[in-house]
Amino acid sequence: MPETYLVWKFLHITGVVMLMGNITVTAIWKYFADRDGRGPVLKFAQKLITYTDWSMTVWGVILTMIGGYGLAIEGQFELTSGWLLWAQVCFVAAGLIWMGLIVPIQIKSARMTRLFGDGPVPDAYKALSKRWIFWGLISTVPLVTALWLMIARPA
Repeated sequence: MPETYLVWKFLHITGVVMLMGNITVTAIWKYFADRDGRGPVLKFAQKLITYTDWSMTVWGVILTMIGGYGLAIEGQFELTSGWLLWAQVCFVAAGLIWMGLIVPIQIKSARMTRLFGDGPVPDAYKALSKRWIFWGLISTVPLVTALWLMIARPA
């Protein structure tokens, strides 16, 4: 196996670990912060979600793509057929949900938390949190599917 293939594979797997790890941990943070319900806790959790999205999710996506396309080119895989095509479709679908729905919710939520004091958390924030969790779970389905396709490589 050529050494460059292993480098592409390393980048791809590192990206997947960063991406999948961060979306899992972020959902757990958000869930428990929401359950706690105190404004300062929610504000801190929302700040961390923003930080980790930029430092882990974005870089995870970039490394996944660079490594994946490097692997495909080096391994002479056909990008437009079978499992590889469907994995790319799933990856793009998850990205569209994330960019189109989840990120705007995160931005609104972060802005709202900046105004939180020690008083009650507004119902509008709670509604946004429920939408974030819902769409976050929905966007995870195509990512897990893409991961399965990468591992199983069905015909």
